[in-house]
This record gives sequence, C-alpha cells and structure tokens, in this order.
Amino acid sequence: MALELFNTLSGKIEPLYASDGHALRFYCCGPTVYDFGHIGNFRTFLHVDVLRRAARLNGLPLHHVMNITDVDDKIIRNAAAAGQAIGEYSARFERAFFQDMDALNIERPEEIARATENVPGMVSLIERLAAQEIAYKTEDGSWYFRINRFPGYGKLSKKDLEGMEDGARVDLDEYDKDAARDFALWKAARPEEIASQAAWDTVLGPGRPGWHIECSAMAMQYLGDSIDLHAGGEDLMFPHHENEIAQSEAATHKPFARHWFHVRFLLVEGKKMSKSEGNFFTLRDLLLKGYRASAIRFLLLSVPYRHQLNFTFDGLTESTNAVERLRTFHDRMRKQAWPENTPADHPLMELIRKGDAEFTAALNDDLNTAEARAAVFDVLRAVNTAADQGSLSRLAAEQTLALLDKFDSIFAVLEDRDAERTRDALAWAEAENRLDQVSPEVIERFGSGSLADVEIDALVAERTQAKQQRNFARADAIRKELLDKGILLEDSKQGVRWKRK
Repeated sequence: MALELFNTLSGKIEPLYASDGHALRFYCCGPTVYDFGHIGNFRTFLHVDVLRRAARLNGLPLHHVMNITDVDDKIIRNAAAAGQAIGEYSARFERAFFQDMDALNIERPEEIARATENVPGMVSLIERLAAQEIAYKTEDGSWYFRINRFPGYGKLSKKDLEGMEDGARVDLDEYDKDAARDFALWKAARPEEIASQAAWDTVLGPGRPGWHIECSAMAMQYLGDSIDLHAGGEDLMFPHHENEIAQSEAATHKPFARHWFHVRFLLVEGKKMSKSEGNFFTLRDLLLKGYRASAIRFLLLSVPYRHQLNFTFDGLTESTNAVERLRTFHDRMRKQAWPENTPADHPLMELIRKGDAEFTAALNDDLNTAEARAAVFDVLRAVNTAADQGSLSRLAAEQTLALLDKFDSIFAVLEDRDAERTRDALAWAEAENRLDQVSPEVIERFGSGSLADVEIDALVAERTQAKQQRNFARADAIRKELLDKGILLEDSKQGVRWKRK
C-alpha cells in the first residue's frame, strides 16, 4: 500500500507520488519571523516532519522547500520600534525558530527560501501578470491582482466568489484596505519601510512584495511551475493558499500544486489559544516550566493531522510518562541477555509481525499517527509481559527492537536529549534576562551547580569501578552525591540506570 493523503483540493484521499519519477517536489509555508513560534505553529511543522519521514519509509525521495517570511507588516513595525533594520530584527527570530525545530527533532527541508533573497523572482512574476492585465497599478504605486480575471478562484477553500460582497477583503494583510476583493501583489514603499530597509527599488516602483506572491514565486523558482504537494496550517487555506493558486495559475496557465495538505490547529485546555485567555504558549514557555521537548513532540503528534488536538497539561504529563516507558522498554530489550530463539511461527512472533504491518498501514492511511502508535504499544505490552514471565526469546527481542527502530524513525523520541534542550532554553532565558519566567524546579535542576548528563555518566562509571574494587565507602558517597543533586540510581542485572527526580 502506497502512502495516501487527503487532498484538500479534490476532497479525496489520494496516493502521493513524484510526478517526475524522481523526487516529490514539496513546498511548505514556513514561519513569519517576527516573534517566537507557538505550539500551534509547531503542530503543523511536526506533522509535516511525519510526512517527510513516512515518505522516506516508503522509499519516496523528497525535494522539500520551506520559505521564511522575513519581511511583512509586523516585522517592519517591530523592527522600527526596536530601532533595527528588518534583517537584523528577523534574524534573531529565524535563529530561534530553527533552535526550536531542533529541540522538537524536526528534520530540516532540503532547501530554505527567504523572501528577502528572492525579490527579483517575485517582480518577474508580477510583470507576467501585468502583461496579461491581470495585475494593475494603483495611484499610490501598489500593484493588485484582479480576482475576477481568474474564474477558478475559491476552488481550494470552496468559497463562492460571486457570493462575496463587493468590498469584502480576501487579503488578511494589514497593508491594503481599499482594494475591494483584489489582493496586493506589490506594496508601495512608505517612509518607515525605507528607513528600516524594507523596500526595494524595482521596475514596479519602490516597494516590497505582498505575502502571497512571495510563496508563489519561490515555490516555482525552486520546484517548477507545477509542484506535487503544497503544505501548511489550515489557517492558510484562505486567503493565502487560494491567492497563491490564482496568481500562479494565471501566470503560467498550468496547475500550481496537484496535492494540498493542511494541518488543523489546536485548542489549549478546550479553548482557542490566545494571549487574552492566558493559554498562549511558545515551546520555550513549556521547556522553562520543566516539560520535556520529547513529550511535547509526542503529544502534538498523538492526534492525526486532520483532527483538532486539545492540548492539556494532563495530556502532557501522560505523554511524558509514555516516552519514559518507551525508553525504559528500549533499554531493557537492548541490554538484557535473552535466551535462545523460539520458532519463527511462535504466536508472539506473529503478533510482532502483525503490529509491524498495522503500524505501516496506519501511516500510509492518511498519516494516522494515533493508530500507528496504538499498533506498536499493543506489541510492546505483549512483549513486556513475555519478558516478565521469562518466555521472551532473543529472536523476539531483536524483532521488537527492529519495530521500535521503525517506530522511532517516525516519532523520534527514543534518544534522550531533553536535558540538553532545557539547558539551551535556560541559557536563552538567562541571556534575555527572563529568569522570572523560569520555574524554580528548572533552575534547581539545570542551573548553576546542576550536573550535565556526561558528568552523571562519569560518576556512575566511577561508582561501578569503586564497587568492583570493593571500595564501598566511595560507591556510597557517589550515590549520596547524585541523590543530593536529584539523580536516582537503579542497580539491575543489565547495569546501572539513572534518572532525574
């Protein structure tokens, strides 16, 4: 069974494939880097990450391009307030975005396209539209797209252009307010934009590109006039993606994107996330409260992308426990010496093979992450029971580890780098003078005087050596030293395991 995804354009689940027979040409709308990303943003990027990983599991190569919107109204306004050029202002939040991507173990695209580095291509695309009299210039020097010259407008979002009242805005950008149903392609320069280096002197006149033209121009420049897949959050479907289709297809007279992939946003504790509700969280907010990056990833992927996720702190605690159980089980399978093999047709072996098949089938069925997780957890429970009863063989353990490797190639939570990620967030808070936002538990655990993982490993190794040399006083002293710093040791037949309180 090939990987199949729901196509917003057709309203059907369809196979995903590379039309050129080589690599899936795939564009994803990236962040507008005016502030730190919130967990709703990262739910989208996490499901795009799962899509990447599932495609690779199916042997489908990718040419994935993601844009960075590094010029827009909010960036210009905030940069001016900070007394900075837009490039200096946006660079800070672009770095933060990629740091957060790394913390959540999100793979990077094959190419990153920054709006400010691709303005000539945007100008060229607007010129093509102007030559067909689909783009027109207004008295203030801005350029707009004539929606009534594109009969297919609304086919993605299923909105009826004829049903829109005259004067209704289809462009949510803050700049243009009086262009009726048409949307801005090029925005004439204002004095504050020139001052913050947010204007370009071009054949269109001094100004800057509109948000929508940025993505069309960059997608076509990096991937060609027609691409295989376009992805983004559900909030971008209208007007952003609708406008991308209109301006791209009007210019090229070719289909812009064959397949459209939209991720639903989330609720937080049953409510829409907003600062006024007090439930607006960036990734850094959660790390500085003491939550683990792996648990946040696991929770945000727990519900399939086309279903709304209700993000709760009880759910985050459950996710933390689930990741810990996975890691403990993984260690047990790797480190324990299991008895000789049982026959390949043993019922447990059949259960493992069935779980493997169900895991792959769930992913290929529109990226059903919930069913994929359930299939693997069913296997782990059965294998754990067999291990407790002393009936687990080496072959069954090896096959279980292979299934866990496949599972982790998608969910990516087994490697424990959570302490490192939290330390990075704490270092950022210290540098930004934001320690008032950090929970006391995080400061106690990761602040001055806390032990890094490598230091703990060294002390554990020293304690093991002390015990072998029958220096029990030193071994007990190390255990107490670790306990005083919140590190619990567990001695087992497979060696010493440690965890933080």
